[in-house]
Amino acid sequence: MNIELNKIYAEDCLVTMAKMSNNFIDLTITSPPYDKLRTYDNHITERKNKFGGYTFPFEKIAEELYRVTNMGGVVVWVVGDETIKGNETGNSFRQALFFKKCGFNLFDTMIYTKPPRGACGNNKTYWQSFEYMFVLSKGLPKTINLLRDRENKDSRKGDRGTKRLHNGELKKLSRGGYGKFGRRTNVWEYNIGKGHSTRDDIAFKHPAIFPEKLARDHILTWSKEGDIVYDPMMGSGTVAKMCLLEKRKYIGSEINKSYCKIANDRLNSILFKHSDS
Repeated sequence: MNIELNKIYAEDCLVTMAKMSNNFIDLTITSPPYDKLRTYDNHITERKNKFGGYTFPFEKIAEELYRVTNMGGVVVWVVGDETIKGNETGNSFRQALFFKKCGFNLFDTMIYTKPPRGACGNNKTYWQSFEYMFVLSKGLPKTINLLRDRENKDSRKGDRGTKRLHNGELKKLSRGGYGKFGRRTNVWEYNIGKGHSTRDDIAFKHPAIFPEKLARDHILTWSKEGDIVYDPMMGSGTVAKMCLLEKRKYIGSEINKSYCKIANDRLNSILFKHSDS
């Protein structure tokens, strides 16, 4: 194994993962480009797909992710579908099913909702305002820290009661209470755009970023301090930034060197603030 932690590699993720040993990564969080990819400079792995856009070698990436994921590790795959001539590609579902074929459990199909945008769908459908967050695990997740910030209508203490059985006897029961806040649903909502996705102006030099809170919430849910978190399509560096703030180790791959610079500039600004304080 020849891999350095807390580093973003300016290369194809397959090259980065080839340096990793089996069962190495605890958590992967990524949002791959949708069906019509942006154009990468000298990206020889791009190829046309039957829907008219471009795609990356998804199946090879999925197989490698399974190999490098630790037993009990999790992959969070945030993805949506392009609509072409009134027909959604459905590639998100194909990808989820292929992950299962590789050996992953589809532990949860979550939804990320956001204010409606015109990037997906068309003017003859309802506004598209969500993406899928497929939570895939190698075996059962070894770390599950469910976030409990959904406010209950009311709270109550536990109490005791009785229940009459069919034979007439009374059975004593003990009922648990619940507090002011309960666990979330699997539908997470975030505002996006400047002042919401991030406060780093430099991040918006990247064409598509997802909210820092989304990355942070998955990091807190599926990993613990000191775990290794990977983003095979690092983009603007959101996952790495949240790992740095939440005391996780990170590895990133990003084939576009200009995006690597954006990500490293964001990370360096955090390190500078911490060293200054």
